[in-house]
Amino acid sequence: METITSNQNSKVKEWKKLQSKKGRTKAGEYVIEGWHIVGEAINHHKQLLTVMVTNEDFLDELDFDSANTPVYLITPEIANHISSTETPQGVFAVLKTEDYHEKLPDNLKGSWLLLDNIQDPGNIGTMVRTADAAGISGIVFGQGTADIYNPKVVRAMQGSQFHMQLFSGNLLDWLAALKKHGVKTFGTELNDEAVPYSTVVPTDSFGLVMGNEGNGVSPEILSWTDQNLYIPMKGEAESLNVAVATGILIFHLCK
Repeated sequence: METITSNQNSKVKEWKKLQSKKGRTKAGEYVIEGWHIVGEAINHHKQLLTVMVTNEDFLDELDFDSANTPVYLITPEIANHISSTETPQGVFAVLKTEDYHEKLPDNLKGSWLLLDNIQDPGNIGTMVRTADAAGISGIVFGQGTADIYNPKVVRAMQGSQFHMQLFSGNLLDWLAALKKHGVKTFGTELNDEAVPYSTVVPTDSFGLVMGNEGNGVSPEILSWTDQNLYIPMKGEAESLNVAVATGILIFHLCK
């Protein structure tokens, strides 16, 4: 195990670059951090390209193939330098970005959550974890939605990204493909043609589009959905948080 003590070390500079989308795209790698997420990656047999810890004893708690994985002992200062959190736990790993892809799967039967221009990492993380809990087949990060590998998004997903299929792609292509495969799709908008979500019969095969925190689903995408849904509200709030609305809808829709 090599010890690194300087932020100017070439390895540290490489890890720092992975905080940016440009750096991740160029390297084909991204960083995960924290006990839970690194542990989830190990438990789901993700290949760890590199492991970095601030305490050698931490390795006793990580059940991975340390004989064939480069391990580095780093200082707390380096941990702060490469971390996206204010108080890093001192456990990091580098993974390939190949786990998620843009090609549509051949089999689209199942339940799909499509994200249209969702930008808040916390909302995205909550939506992914909720979809994971509900048994959703996969999630599509559409145009304008925060990058799957954004450090804040990765942290907010809390390892649920290792349990399910995540894709990045054009939602219009996905909606066309879902329609071709006979999968009913739902948009979310309050209009004359929308129906209360509770009137929809739960199913094991559907596509649900959730839209931008401020503007909702784009009109062009809504024109491709089979039915628009809304959540009736008894109080005076104008709208629900998109992650909360997602939870209500997918737990109802999932058969």
